[in-house]
Amino acid sequence: MQLFKKALLLFVILLMTSCTFTENIEIKPDGTGQFSLEMDGSGFMAMAGDQALKGMNAKENTKSIDSTFSFKQIFEDKKDSIAKLSLEQQLAIKKLENFVINIKMDPEAKQFLLAMKTPFKSINELDDLTETLGALKDLKGSADKKDNPAAMMSGMGINNAKLSFSYNAKSFTRKAIVAKSDIKKTENDSLGMAKMMFASSKYILKYHFPKPVKKVSNPDALFSDDRKTITVTYPFTDYTDNPDKMNLNVEFE
Repeated sequence: MQLFKKALLLFVILLMTSCTFTENIEIKPDGTGQFSLEMDGSGFMAMAGDQALKGMNAKENTKSIDSTFSFKQIFEDKKDSIAKLSLEQQLAIKKLENFVINIKMDPEAKQFLLAMKTPFKSINELDDLTETLGALKDLKGSADKKDNPAAMMSGMGINNAKLSFSYNAKSFTRKAIVAKSDIKKTENDSLGMAKMMFASSKYILKYHFPKPVKKVSNPDALFSDDRKTITVTYPFTDYTDNPDKMNLNVEFE
């Protein structure tokens, strides 16, 4: 458990450096699918070498971690804290129960990967996902944030945008709406700090559909050979500062 906590501490360090975030969505013919958000900090591990593991003793540095756990497990441990939240906050947190987190860290291979995944019955279940992740910050309890992986993931919900998805046989859309009143505010709050921390990071959209794509609104989108998968890369500052730049319209053949 101690080594696991130190892996989470490393995650906090990685959040202040160059990382690659990938938003994956796989949609099946019946409209069900899987959503995952992945963070790859391996580049930082390779660049920083042993300094990336500063704070762990030499014996622990040689150990690898491959751990999987669910938000439902975390929420069970924090049920007393959750019970003190407003009904709205409790409902937002409950929407994350089916998310599973996997952490892989291999000091020798200079690898650090974190992924959170959830199945969905309809793409609409992903609506307001960033706001829901932001609700995790309310899970303070008695634990410090560095020991609370759920609270750490709340940082992915601080872009002041309402995110929605739609899908049918003809098209797919990803739409983020930013309240005009929030744009100036973000320059002075924690989001402004996040923009500086993630200045060199990337945010990638990678979507797989059951049928070939005819057209994508972003001209920089890359296609797989069968045109069923599209990949679009953005600077992470677009996610934090201009989330509506990542709006996407897809038309199918």
